[in-house]
Amino acid sequence: MDTVRIGCLGAAHIAPAALVKPAARTPGVEVRAVAARDPTRAAAFAAKHAIPVTHQSYADLLADPEIDAVYNPLPNGLHGVWTIRALDAGKHVLCEKPFTANAEEAEAVAAAATRTGLVVMEAFHWRYHPLAARLLEIVGSGELGPIRRVEARVCFPLFKRSDIRWRLDLAGGALMDAGCYAVHLVRTLAGAEPAVVRARAKERSPGVDRWTHAELAFADGRAGAITTSMASPPRVGAVVVGDRATMRVTNPLAPQIFHRLTVKGDFGYRRERVAGGPTYGYQLAAFLAAVRDGVPPLTPPSDSVATMRVIDAIYSAAGLPLRTPTPA
Repeated sequence: MDTVRIGCLGAAHIAPAALVKPAARTPGVEVRAVAARDPTRAAAFAAKHAIPVTHQSYADLLADPEIDAVYNPLPNGLHGVWTIRALDAGKHVLCEKPFTANAEEAEAVAAAATRTGLVVMEAFHWRYHPLAARLLEIVGSGELGPIRRVEARVCFPLFKRSDIRWRLDLAGGALMDAGCYAVHLVRTLAGAEPAVVRARAKERSPGVDRWTHAELAFADGRAGAITTSMASPPRVGAVVVGDRATMRVTNPLAPQIFHRLTVKGDFGYRRERVAGGPTYGYQLAAFLAAVRDGVPPLTPPSDSVATMRVIDAIYSAAGLPLRTPTPA
């Protein structure tokens, strides 16, 4: 496969940054087609971004033999069903986070990926940047000493009250859209799966959280926490506390714009900066390597299932309903 031809399911606002722009800078990939619920919107998106083919429906795009892979940035509640349909149509899938509406659906997607033998990769783009590798290198080096606590916070203001991320029927909520990053950060930096000790949330509307906090515990005695909000000033970062030193990182989600990485302990204080370009470029390169060369991605379905299990457990502990898939 000399060139991987990708079709975009929907004309989502994230698609230009996550797919179109990095594809323009990456050899061996073409954004070949787009489809949207509104064909007029799809046509406008295609014209703006020089995408050669516009399909009248998602199903038509999946039936296109000229498409090798699909980028799925649909609303949360539609991620699972359309990822499975893409796999059944013989397409590899790069699926936006959160992977699915809940853990049960994530397990169904993972089973479909195994059954078809195709690549499914969740778009936790931060994980593919050199900064993520450096964070794990520091944690694994032992310089922090035995790790005692891992925390992550992902908060930002979402002012538009009609935004689909506030809709329960589309599997919205702060924990799903912002908090999935916090959960993934904690899981990744800890290198283990946490149990939820307790959680609380503030609702924007019935069942839909605008703010959620959870205390976590690991089997080896380490503690953890996540805080997330879509109604707060921007605060994005993580802290790893060890017996000998503490590592802090600010803005690991878009480090090419700005980030701060510090290590402070008995030995003193160190600040680092990790060079690198946009996270989405590294993510697309990893997806292409998985599709073309069979290189295992860092965010495979098994990782996605684990994240969704923690999200489900947090919602349950906070007394809120689990998200459910949206009828397609």
